Amino acid sequence: MAQNLIARHLVDLDSPVSQAMRYASNGGKGLRAFLVLESARLHGIGSSRAGFAAAAIEALHAYSLVHDDLPCMDDDDMRRGQPTVHRRWDEATAVLAGDALQSLAFQFLVLCDCPAGAKLTLIGRFAAAAGIRGMVGGQEMDIAAERAAQPLTLDEITCLQAGKTGALIRWSAEAGAVMAGENHSPLGRYGEELGLAFQIWDDVLDVEGDAETVGKAVGKDDAAGKATFVSHLGLDGAKRRAAELVEAACDALSVYGNEAETLREAARFVISRRK
Repeated sequence: MAQNLIARHLVDLDSPVSQAMRYASNGGKGLRAFLVLESARLHGIGSSRAGFAAAAIEALHAYSLVHDDLPCMDDDDMRRGQPTVHRRWDEATAVLAGDALQSLAFQFLVLCDCPAGAKLTLIGRFAAAAGIRGMVGGQEMDIAAERAAQPLTLDEITCLQAGKTGALIRWSAEAGAVMAGENHSPLGRYGEELGLAFQIWDDVLDVEGDAETVGKAVGKDDAAGKATFVSHLGLDGAKRRAAELVEAACDALSVYGNEAETLREAARFVISRRK
């Protein structure tokens, strides 16, 4: 649904930037959109009402990947099994496509079908999760770490990833409760634990995975001497920590009983995926 909404919004455009936007938003796991839709379902909000919020997070996530792949950032050639946007087009097109996807994300949130007060809260939390106190701040820490004299400590990596990866996952998990004007704390705890488990498993895949399956380059962190959860905890230790986080995420959903079983299954999937 989320990718379809993005494609429908761009259907009458055929410029290089609009083509790059469609290209960047195709594929992927769709985990963040799924979390939005499922958390909405838990609060009596159907997919037709939550669809724009799901599309918003996918557009924002796509923008972050386009910019993250640029030579001035992580300098990656492959994403989701295909050339990155700046390789498929050029750097200027990639920057503009990312900018436009970010703007589109906020436009979608304005179209969300929920009360005005809830919508303002949703948008405000979205901006915070995407900005300097969230994803952008985490990315800044990641870039700085590559230039630092000493590798990051485990606590520093945890803080970095809570922003770079975890903030948008937490927003996604909370979105349904926020739209309904209900307590979002249980889903927030779920999203926080899940976001960290997700990143730890990404570090595991960077060691164990292969580029064809994962859809992007692997082994880059080790080659660069970059501190990761695996470098601090060891491969088995990182897997154990991810499993503990998933268990904690599932426990946070106890208030929802069996109604949240699909979210629990999603958490377990995060540490069984191969890409």
